[in-house]
Amino acid sequence: MRLKVEFTTEPFDLDEAPAHALVAREVIEAAELDAVDVGPFGNTAEGGADVVLPAVDALLRKALEAGATRVSLQVNVVEEGEA
Repeated sequence: MRLKVEFTTEPFDLDEAPAHALVAREVIEAAELDAVDVGPFGNTAEGGADVVLPAVDALLRKALEAGATRVSLQVNVVEEGEA
């Protein structure tokens, strides 16, 4: 099963990326995902469930430990061949 995850961490800081945002980015970029798009207001990643689900677990744990007060998360099943 392929999954696409979209997430943001808060609180926002428009002047400098907060520690929780940097940690979340590091977790996602270190995972062996097929596609990663990191942006200032939202991030997406896609891959097999066996890779996405552990990455989401690590993302939640590490972002909260680094000071996130909220993590907004959406996970969708992606049909094979769908972009």
